[in-house]
Amino acid sequence: MEPPAPGRRVTIVDVARHAQVSTTAVSKVLRNAYGASPEMRAKVRRAIDELGYRPHAGARALRGQTYTIGVMLPDIRNPFFPEVLDGVTQTLQDTEYQVLLGPGCNGEKAEARVTEAMIDRGMDGLVLVAPVSSRTRLERVAAAVPTVVVGRHGASGLYDTVVNDDIEGAALVVGHLVGLGHRRIAHIEHHETDPTRLAEMPNARRADGYRQAMRAHGLAEEIDVVSTSYTQRGGRLGAEQLLGRALRPTAVFAGADVVAMGALEVIAEAGLSVPGGISVAGYDNTTFAAFGPVSLTSVDQAGVEIGRNAARLVQERIDDRHKPSVQVSLAPTLVPRRTTARPPEEAAG
Repeated sequence: MEPPAPGRRVTIVDVARHAQVSTTAVSKVLRNAYGASPEMRAKVRRAIDELGYRPHAGARALRGQTYTIGVMLPDIRNPFFPEVLDGVTQTLQDTEYQVLLGPGCNGEKAEARVTEAMIDRGMDGLVLVAPVSSRTRLERVAAAVPTVVVGRHGASGLYDTVVNDDIEGAALVVGHLVGLGHRRIAHIEHHETDPTRLAEMPNARRADGYRQAMRAHGLAEEIDVVSTSYTQRGGRLGAEQLLGRALRPTAVFAGADVVAMGALEVIAEAGLSVPGGISVAGYDNTTFAAFGPVSLTSVDQAGVEIGRNAARLVQERIDDRHKPSVQVSLAPTLVPRRTTARPPEEAAG
């Protein structure tokens, strides 16, 4: 069968003619519907490949589905978020869904603009990673389109959630450092500006987990929290404050690996060695943490697995908008590396 003329978009009619089947048969194969035999599917798929057929997104939208899923990432510079994205794309790679990415820029206005654009363009589902929007806004989004929220604690009947047990993750870090002999353990947290969402945010959970663990180890008087931001600059600012203490900590628990990056810079600039002069631990176990020259002790919250769960849940919610909401909580693990060791002898005890 002759291919269509150059410059003309390949249509479902062209595919049917090329495969010598009906357009109804092609439609069934494209929709993975019942009634197409394996032989029929093979013929249609071969014709699609040979002609380079692509479904028309606009036409699909008119029929109620675009086969696109929007993923909102708050900060593309944070090395943890691409791992979540990897899990989403890996899970969807053998489906008809295409992932489209939007930056939330760590702000409510930018986040609202991105999610509204995704809704306006008829995306079938949304995965919102660490959103800062209010619960009311998230539920309004979820009422409009199937939504999975990643990294926000708390349940909603309108959307599914995937989180890491941040309190346990913080306890793992503190327990590891205490086991090495540290007592003066400080924490760099992300300052939460909106008290109404405080209980749901992972940064707040990690800070709470740090405080709870310090108390559990009899170190309540040693609790030392610096509030900056989950950015490299935030890590620098936090480390500068901690090193300026009259009695500086022997170990720093950074709330994210990207924060640890900034802290390590300042510690090096101050002429201190890690871990000989001060120990540093992060959170996320990103590729940066595993990089040999850095070798950062960090909490692995399984970013790829978080993304896989989010992709699975958003597909399930697309298929059934009225199913009960699901909350998935993954257990973290600690990955000790070379940035943590026993405290200097003069600081121990």
